[in-house]
Amino acid sequence: MTPRPYNVADVMTKKVVAVAPGAGFKEIIEAMDRWKVTALPVLEGERRVIGVVSEADLLPKEEFHERSPGLVEQMRRLGDTGKAGSQCAGDLMTSPAVTVAPNALLPQAARLMATHHIKRLPVVDMGALAGIVSRSDLLKVFLRPDSELADDIRHQVVERLFPLPSATVRVDVTDGVATLSGEVHDETLVPVAAQLAHAVEGIVDVRCELTVTEPL
Repeated sequence: MTPRPYNVADVMTKKVVAVAPGAGFKEIIEAMDRWKVTALPVLEGERRVIGVVSEADLLPKEEFHERSPGLVEQMRRLGDTGKAGSQCAGDLMTSPAVTVAPNALLPQAARLMATHHIKRLPVVDMGALAGIVSRSDLLKVFLRPDSELADDIRHQVVERLFPLPSATVRVDVTDGVATLSGEVHDETLVPVAAQLAHAVEGIVDVRCELTVTEPL
């Protein structure tokens, strides 16, 4: 049986610090400092994510204080202070929030982060917050033991492409780098083996040293 690919639920953080839309500026800052996070989901009703408030949303407040009093007053009259004049999470947050489902695959989550230039994604299941996944969470698969990675390659790649006794393939993994060596009889399967081995969750790189011999 081929193991399923890792998904967001496998690596996400389930304990999530969040705030209500009415949370004040200082309350948000204190929560970030206490829990050592740089962003907080904003929840309404039954844990429904309506936005995310991050350090980037809070920084305009500091910039606003450095402007000249005359300019600040003019901006107030024109209603041009934006988030700098906001006091609560509901006004400061970025909305709608970019979210991901718990069954989404890790490459899908990584693509979302890259596309939207964000460092984390609230994980939403059946409309409610179920966790949060960050860039560092997506890297957890690279902490898998080398022995476990080697076993996966043997089961998912070697046994499928090169069943014994028609071929003898050795799999070694060191620091996440897999080396495939040995003799095979079908040259067309060599690049396929390398590609499939590279797709195993947690593999950093693949060195393919397979040689092709004529069948007896």
